[in-house]
Amino acid sequence: MFEDGFHEEIESAALATGYGPILRTSARESFSLRQQIFEQVRASGRVARATIARSLDVSPGSVTALTAELIADGFLREVEGAARETSRGRPPVALEVVPEALRVVGVKLSDETHTAVLSDLAGNILASAALGSNTDKKTAEDLLKDTENLMTQLCTAAKIPMDTISAIGVGIAGIVDFESGMVAWSPLLQNADVPLGQIFADHFETPVRIDNDANVLTLAELWFGAGRALSNFVVVTVENGVGMGFVSDNQLFRGAHGMGLELGHTKVQLDGALCRCGQRGCLEAYLADYALAREASTVFGLSPEKPHNLPDALKSLYEKAASSDPHIRTIFKRAGRYLAVALSNIIHLLDPELIILSGQLMRYDFLNAKEMQAEMRALALYHSRHETRVEVQTWGDMVWARGATALALTELTRTVIVEGRQKL
Repeated sequence: MFEDGFHEEIESAALATGYGPILRTSARESFSLRQQIFEQVRASGRVARATIARSLDVSPGSVTALTAELIADGFLREVEGAARETSRGRPPVALEVVPEALRVVGVKLSDETHTAVLSDLAGNILASAALGSNTDKKTAEDLLKDTENLMTQLCTAAKIPMDTISAIGVGIAGIVDFESGMVAWSPLLQNADVPLGQIFADHFETPVRIDNDANVLTLAELWFGAGRALSNFVVVTVENGVGMGFVSDNQLFRGAHGMGLELGHTKVQLDGALCRCGQRGCLEAYLADYALAREASTVFGLSPEKPHNLPDALKSLYEKAASSDPHIRTIFKRAGRYLAVALSNIIHLLDPELIILSGQLMRYDFLNAKEMQAEMRALALYHSRHETRVEVQTWGDMVWARGATALALTELTRTVIVEGRQKL
């Protein structure tokens, strides 16, 4: 269905092994037993009641009673389990999530192309949509209209009415207070302190969860990718900006106010290059796509304005660098060194099992070359410690929207599924 191949892989995995984070015991303690049971089924794909009882260390009777409620509410159903070696006895029964019980939408808002996906409760993608954007800063009403356009495309493709969507997740670049839905600052918006989550929720009359786009991409890995098997990893994104997401104990870390881990706005040069946030010396001002294009325009004496087609401009610059243009090679080499510094700092601060590098710029080897990683390791302290693995993922645009569905599914799990159908 998708060119990047990511969704085909994770959809097939979802059918076999479920989806969503595989929670450790410490991460489950704040959840009700009903939620723990539902999440165990979702993460397993199909699982027997006895296995649930053993995994959660609770009585079989409690599992039977609560799964009966979840079945009555239409969120779980019984299915035939694995075949027995003999024909004696009752056929084994397992539980699985009912796909059609709820539908959610995930949206990634961008300054070039907005994307969206429609998903069912089992994590299956039902439809996808894309909408061209532009580099102009927008009002909340502009983004609302674009999102409604995307949702109309999704519902038309899936042949469903829009009022059957139970929750919406939105990813956007910038500083986002996850709990309140307030966007303190975004390069997409004309104004600061925009209550975008509430504006969307009031318009669509459905729960809306909004988060920083790097967190959304990290959720895609945690819920649907290889990150499900890891308890501690970092995702670093490099494209229009520089973002970061961090998973600790199988849970996304957001900080005390839901606004942490702004890697792109950590300072690497006092009084340095101007960042689009308005401050100087940010990592993003040396590493993001607009920063590379600006640096090249200075070298060649061109207009410092952002190119109309930035991806094509960067491709042209990279081709010049690959053909040994010394000036352009210097720009890219410096960007790679700044990335090495940032990654070594992440290792010192968080000691992750894995760092995943993602984003459109990661397709260019100046950022993922052996030299960059060698410098990263040279800057890190490695005596008496394990080495952090680094992997590069060049996922397509839809994976961001896919991650945003996790925001919506989390909201429904916390409310509707835990509290029952009366919340609908």
